[in-house]
Amino acid sequence: MRDARKIASEASHVSDWDAATYDRVADPMTGWGTAVLERLSLGGQEWVLDAGCGSGRVTEHLCRRLPRGTVVALDVSAAMLAEARRRLTPFGERTYFVRADLARPLPLRLVDAVLSTATFHWVRDHDALFRNLAAVLRLGWPLVAQCGGVGNIERVHAAARAAGVDLDPTHFATPADTERRLRSADFVDVRCWLQPEPTVLPPGEPFETYLRTVCLRQHIELLPVDDRQPFLHEVTRRLGEPVIDYVRLNILARRA
Repeated sequence: MRDARKIASEASHVSDWDAATYDRVADPMTGWGTAVLERLSLGGQEWVLDAGCGSGRVTEHLCRRLPRGTVVALDVSAAMLAEARRRLTPFGERTYFVRADLARPLPLRLVDAVLSTATFHWVRDHDALFRNLAAVLRLGWPLVAQCGGVGNIERVHAAARAAGVDLDPTHFATPADTERRLRSADFVDVRCWLQPEPTVLPPGEPFETYLRTVCLRQHIELLPVDDRQPFLHEVTRRLGEPVIDYVRLNILARRA
């Protein structure tokens, strides 16, 4: 097994997402994201930040909810933003695209609401994350989000460790810790809860493509090229049935 500390130090050098493939396989994230969007009460004229827009599949639904408003599509990935720009072209000047890291202060004007799906677990420092979101959210307005929570894809990471790569590039938080961090960042009316979402995927090549693109991207890219496919085969073998043990952390809060 490769040294975990060495692998973790190399993780920041992993290349950008394969955004086109992610867009093609992201049905699970899109389904959860559109359900989360239904929790956001909108009049249709607001400025709303999609914090971690990815390829824009959920952002597209958000744009339709804002016929007189504006969507700020933010992501740290240049490849994801390029994919989102293509998808959101029909919405024209009602969309702004910002490349920024949620762990750092955000270069934005104040927004009326924040939506985020399948993103926060990629940010290691959740204290900084919530402070940065609070700084750009108008007083009294909502944050509605969902991300991976404690226990998320444990089987996948266990199989990866057994196959030789000990790396967890994510931060899967508990509801209690998330509520505490939100209140410390001046949010009120905070509610967080876990939602198990075991997800069955097509077996064989589609399952491996999903693992390679979504769950194990950083694991695979840190391996020598000749070791990548054998590693992926071994993880798939150890998982057995093509099921991802997703656990989603739901977040509702309002800026104090």
